[in-house]
Amino acid sequence: MNPNAEIKIRMLNSSMRCFVFGLLGLIPLIGLPFALAALWISGRVRVKEKLFWNAARPYRIWGVVCAAAGALFWFLIGALIAYSSINHGGSGGTYGLSGE
Repeated sequence: MNPNAEIKIRMLNSSMRCFVFGLLGLIPLIGLPFALAALWISGRVRVKEKLFWNAARPYRIWGVVCAAAGALFWFLIGALIAYSSINHGGSGGTYGLSGE
């Protein structure tokens, strides 16, 4: 089999995997690892795209968009949780219940 064909097939499959992982990256609570995996896969495919034409490039791009949105959203949620925990001493912001 042609070695270039094998590289192109792997590139197409990786682009589709990036798309699926990017969509999974939007799922609440479990999406962050999928989003990060999609971004990693996209970077590896992007290197191969410099050598060969990728027919699944739109899927890779949409996967990156979804993964970036999911990763940014979950990063902001984590930052808000950390901010709330630091400022409220881990009490969860229950004002008035402890008599303070």
